[in-house]
Amino acid sequence: MTASAAKPDWADRTEQRLLDAAIPRVADLGMTPALLKDAGAACGLSEGDVGLLLPNGPSDLVALLSRRHDDKALQTLTELDAATLKIREKIACGVSARLEAAAADMDASKRAAGFLSLPQNLNLAARLTWESADQIWRWAGDTATDENHYSKRTILSGILAPAITMRLFDGREPAEAFVAARIENVMAFEKWKAGLKVSEPLKAAAEALAKMRYR
Repeated sequence: MTASAAKPDWADRTEQRLLDAAIPRVADLGMTPALLKDAGAACGLSEGDVGLLLPNGPSDLVALLSRRHDDKALQTLTELDAATLKIREKIACGVSARLEAAAADMDASKRAAGFLSLPQNLNLAARLTWESADQIWRWAGDTATDENHYSKRTILSGILAPAITMRLFDGREPAEAFVAARIENVMAFEKWKAGLKVSEPLKAAAEALAKMRYR
């Protein structure tokens, strides 16, 4: 990849500038069109420019914030020697890094959590949580492409979503205690599942999903 290809394009750079401008304003304006308008003006962008960059409005801004937090978590994790950690330790570190990335933008993250809790935004919430879980499992070295790929991310998503909420609204200690207990449950489940024979219909379904994802 050339240096020019690796360099973010204008849209990517401007989206990040817009997010930078929105974060300190979100406590007062919420995840609303008014926030986008105000942040856009601070960046010298017209409402039309903002609309082109974020056609889904606040939903796109929330997605940008979540993916920034995913990137920050991965930056933190690169400082660890993953090869020396057991799988449960890797997942615990991954979740902790993701929680702290969200907590670093506390007001914006709280507003984003409230936005994602609305019924019309639950699909977006599920998709973003899945992305976060996928990033953590990939960092942990998971390369599964069968049904385990989906079960691992589904289970971890079920831990991440409430854990992030607890970290934002209850604090670090309760969130980490919650995560530690749930990871023990996940490891027990994985051990139990490893002893099962996968049924042919389930195996066929998992293989079909894998082909759709990796074709």
